[in-house]
Amino acid sequence: MDKVIGIDLGTTNSCVAVVENGQAVVIANRGGYKTTPSMVAMTEAGKRLVGHLAKRQAITNAENTVYSAKRLIGRKWSSPQCKQVSQSASYNIVEGPHGDVRIVLRDKVYSVPEVSAMVLSEMKLIAEEYLGHEVKKAVVTVPAYFNDNQRQATKDAGAIAGLDVIRIINEPTAAALAYGYGRNVDKLVAVYDLGGGTFDVSVLEIGSSGVFKVVSTAGDTFLGGEDFDARVIDWLVNGFQEEQGIDLRKDRMALQRLKDAAEKAKVELSSVEEVEINLPFIISSGRNEALHLQRVLSRADLEQITADLVDRTVDIMRQTLDDAGISREEVEDVVLVGGMTRMPRVQSSVQEFFGREPSKGVHPDEVVAVGAAIQGGALVEDSQQKVVLLDVTPQTLGMMVAGGLMEPLIPKDTTVPTLRTKAFTTSRDNQTAVKILVMQGEHEEANKNELLGEFILTGLRKANAGAVEIEVTFEINADGIVSVHAKDLETGKQQSITVTATSGLTKDEIQAMIDAGKQYAVERKRDEEYEGRKQEAEGLIFEIERLHEKVAKVVGGSDYGRDALEKAKGVIDRARHAIDRRDSPALKEQVEALTRTLKMFKGVVAKA
Repeated sequence: MDKVIGIDLGTTNSCVAVVENGQAVVIANRGGYKTTPSMVAMTEAGKRLVGHLAKRQAITNAENTVYSAKRLIGRKWSSPQCKQVSQSASYNIVEGPHGDVRIVLRDKVYSVPEVSAMVLSEMKLIAEEYLGHEVKKAVVTVPAYFNDNQRQATKDAGAIAGLDVIRIINEPTAAALAYGYGRNVDKLVAVYDLGGGTFDVSVLEIGSSGVFKVVSTAGDTFLGGEDFDARVIDWLVNGFQEEQGIDLRKDRMALQRLKDAAEKAKVELSSVEEVEINLPFIISSGRNEALHLQRVLSRADLEQITADLVDRTVDIMRQTLDDAGISREEVEDVVLVGGMTRMPRVQSSVQEFFGREPSKGVHPDEVVAVGAAIQGGALVEDSQQKVVLLDVTPQTLGMMVAGGLMEPLIPKDTTVPTLRTKAFTTSRDNQTAVKILVMQGEHEEANKNELLGEFILTGLRKANAGAVEIEVTFEINADGIVSVHAKDLETGKQQSITVTATSGLTKDEIQAMIDAGKQYAVERKRDEEYEGRKQEAEGLIFEIERLHEKVAKVVGGSDYGRDALEKAKGVIDRARHAIDRRDSPALKEQVEALTRTLKMFKGVVAKA
C-alpha cells in the first residue's frame, strides 16, 4: 500500500511526517533537523539550493534567495500584500502574465507555486530517503484562512513537485488531529496557530469516537513571525539612520543581514531578557568608511514594538468565539502551534484571554505535519483508529447581484463538503445571458471581496413580460475547492465553473513545470551519484598514495613491481580525469579499479 506523507508547507520552515505502525513519525533531513527552511536560492553557476543550504548563503546571495514564498502564493499582483513584499524583500518580484506574482532569480522568472514546489520536492526527497522508496501521495496543510486561489496554488505546487496531493487540510485542524488522535477524549479545544507568515485560530469539538469537528475558524494570512522580524528591522534601521543618516534598506546585503539578526534576536529573547545585536561592516559611508551597527534590544522593547501584532491575534480569537456563540469558559484546552508561540508575551496573552494555561502536549513546529500524516494514513486505511474530519469554510462564498452587492450562498463556518442552491431572476427584459461572478469574503459590497472566478450562462429564452428564473448552485469539496453551476429552470440550459485555474498558472504551464521538475530530479540524482562516487574515489586515492612508498620499497626492485606501480598511477590519473569531467559512469569503473589496486597494495604491505 502506498505511503502517504504529511507535509506542513510553512512560511519559514517546512516539516514532513509519515505514519508507521500506527504512529506518526517526524522525519529528519540529512543534517538531522526535523524542520527545513522554506528557502530556495539560485547560485551564480545556476545550481538550485533548497533549505539549509539556501539559508547559509542568503546574506552573500540575497537577491537570488527566496524566503516566505507562502505569503505570495495564490495572490494577485495588485494585492496590497504583494506591494508590501515587493518593498521589503531582498529578491525581485514582478507581475506575471495572468495578473499573478512571479519571482526573478538569475534572470529567470519563476511562478510562486514553482518555487513552493522546490520546497515540497525537498520534503518528498527527505521522506524517500527515510522510507527507502518513491513517495507519490501527500496530504499538504494550508492556513485555515487561505482562500480558494491560495489552496489551488498549493495543490499546483504539489503537482509540480511530482506529488498527488490527495487532500488539502487546514493547519489548526491538523494540529487538533495530532493533539486528539488516539487519546479517547471528548473536548472543546481552541487551536492558536501563529507561524512565520500566517495566523489562524480554530475551535474544534474532539470526540472519543474519532470525529474532529471544526466549529469556527478565523485568521489573517498576512500576520506572523515575519511581521515581528520586520518590527525589529525597522527599530534597527531607524536607529542607524538617526545616528549615521544612512537608510540600510537600500542595500540588499545589509537588509538580509538585518533580517537574519532580527530573527535570531527575537528567538533569543524568548529565553533571555536582553540581547546585543552586533553587525560589523554593515555598510560603507560616502567617505568609503566602514560603518558598524551595535544595539541592545530588551525583551520589553520587543514586546512594546510588537504589542499591536499580539493584540490583533487576540481580537481574532475573540471574533472566532463570538461567531461560534462560545464563551471562553467553555473551551477546555488551548493548543499552541507555530514557532511564534514560544514568545513569552504571546503565551501570556493567550493565557490571559482564556483564563487557563495553554497545553504543553504538542511540539509547535512538528504538530501540523504529524496531523497531516495521520490524515494521510486514515485516507488509505492505514490507521488503527477511525478518523473523521468535519472542517468548515473559513470565508463566506457568494455571487455579485444587481447593485454591486454580494449575495451569500455558503456562510463562513459551514461544514464542508457542502452544497447550497438558490434561485435568482434576470434583472432586464429580453435578457439572454447572465454573468455569474463568484466571490469570497465578508463584505456586503461585492468588489471589496475576492473574485474567485466568473462565467456566462448564455442562450436564455427571451422573457418579454417578466424575468427568467435561474438556479445557482455552489459546491465545496473536502479540499475546500469551489465549483459553481447555473441553470435556466425552464429550458434546462446550464453552465458551470470549477474554480481551479485561479492560481495564476494554466494547465500547459503546470505540465511544463512538472516536466522540468522531473528533469531536475533526474539531474539531481545523477549529481548525487557523482558526488558519492567522487568521495569514494578520493578516499581510495588517498589510501593508495599513503601506501605507495611502502609498496615501492617491497616490490619496486622487480619489473613486475614497477609495472604494478605504473598501472596504479594510471588508475589514479584516469580516476582524477573522470572527476574533472564529472563523468559518473567512467568514475564508477575507476572506483572499481581503485578498489582492486588498494586491495593489492594492502596485500603487498601485509606480506612484507
